[in-house]
Amino acid sequence: MFLHGSWMHLLGNMWFLWLFGNNIEDSMTRPRFVAFYLLSGVAAAVAQVVANPASAVPMVGASGAISGVMGAYLVLFPRVRVYTLVPLGFFMQQMALPAWVMLIYWAFLQFAGGVTSIAAERSGGVAFWAHLGGFVAGVVLVKVFERRDRVAGHTAEHWSPRRAGWR
Repeated sequence: MFLHGSWMHLLGNMWFLWLFGNNIEDSMTRPRFVAFYLLSGVAAAVAQVVANPASAVPMVGASGAISGVMGAYLVLFPRVRVYTLVPLGFFMQQMALPAWVMLIYWAFLQFAGGVTSIAAERSGGVAFWAHLGGFVAGVVLVKVFERRDRVAGHTAEHWSPRRAGWR
């Protein structure tokens, strides 16, 4: 969880942690967040080992633990607006979508990548099953670690089509 394969790997993980981690940490307190994060990372590693026990590819990175943070975000803040760029031909359109749409889409991509990696010799070094294992761990563990009084302050800004500029 504390090693990375490259600077881009590290920066990508830190970007996702920055996007989703602050609200999750706020919902738990720091000590609870550290425990939650570490347990999510261990669950992610176990999921990857169970899915591919004979793998010779080293498993490095924080993405499994960060996936747990993303799973927790799905449970606690599913309606918070997430801004994304959607390619429409040669043009990019900015859209605000509820977090649950983006997180379920991301989890689907991890599942699809994991299924296709089963048949392949190597999956390019991406631990898809670790991502899913961490995500599921986050969904399951978040209610154990959250403090309800701390979550209430973050749920005031719900996503709605009108706020997103849709009619």
